[in-house]
Amino acid sequence: MINNLLPLLTYENIYLVANWGIIPFWILLIFIPNHQLTNFLTQSIVAPLLLAIGYAYLSYLIYHDGNIFDGFELYSGLEGLYSMFANEALLLIFWLHFLAISLFAGSWIVRDSRKYLIPKVVTIPSLILTYFTGPIGLVVYWFFRIFFAKKISFND
Repeated sequence: MINNLLPLLTYENIYLVANWGIIPFWILLIFIPNHQLTNFLTQSIVAPLLLAIGYAYLSYLIYHDGNIFDGFELYSGLEGLYSMFANEALLLIFWLHFLAISLFAGSWIVRDSRKYLIPKVVTIPSLILTYFTGPIGLVVYWFFRIFFAKKISFND
C-alpha cells in the first residue's frame, strides 16, 4: 500500500497538500478561536506533527539521494541562500518550516488574546497578517495588546 502512495508524494503534491491543508487551521483560528476543536487542532501537536511528517519525508529523500549538504549554503550570504532554494527539496523543507512557525505564532496570538480579553475582531487582522507575513502580524498584534493589556512587555 505504501508503495502505491510513493509516486503521489512528489514535491509539487507535498507543497499543494501542505498549503491547502494548513488553511483549515487558520480558518479555525480566525472564525472560532475559542472552540474546543480549534484548541485541539491548532494549539496541540496535531498541525506540527503533520508538517513534521512531510519534513521528515523530504529529509529522508535528501539523505537517500546522497546529497545531504548539496546546495546547503544558509549562512554564506544571499547568493548562497538563493542557490540553496534552487534545490526543490530544501526549498520545500523551509516552506514547511515557515508554515509551522506561522501557525504556531497564530495560535499564540489566540491564546494571548484570550488571556488579555482582546476582542476577536481586533485579533483577526493580526492573524491574517501573520498568515501572510509572519512577523509583521505579530508586531501588529503586539501594538493591539499594549492597548488592551495596558502594559508594555517585551518578553511574555
